[in-house]
Amino acid sequence: MTVPQPPDFIAAEVIVSGDVQGVGYRAFTQLVAKELGLSGWVRNLYDGRVQVEVEGPRAKVEELLARLRRGPSLAEVTDVSVTWKTPTGSVQGFTILL
Repeated sequence: MTVPQPPDFIAAEVIVSGDVQGVGYRAFTQLVAKELGLSGWVRNLYDGRVQVEVEGPRAKVEELLARLRRGPSLAEVTDVSVTWKTPTGSVQGFTILL
């Protein structure tokens, strides 16, 4: 069920490529997302990439995307692919999925 959201409330699926596993990337993503008050989750993919699902105000999501492009100090991000989605407002908090 979709919960009505403010007009600037957006959602995105993000796929991050590069040296992004085993370098604290998921914890970094969770920390930044919580700092920005965003909802969603992050997980490693079997092919070495990281997947992020996020919802929140457009400016905050854009800030997260900018920081995901840099990543934590040990990461080497080569690509950040964003697919915009319809927000549901059903996810609370930001978690790391295993």
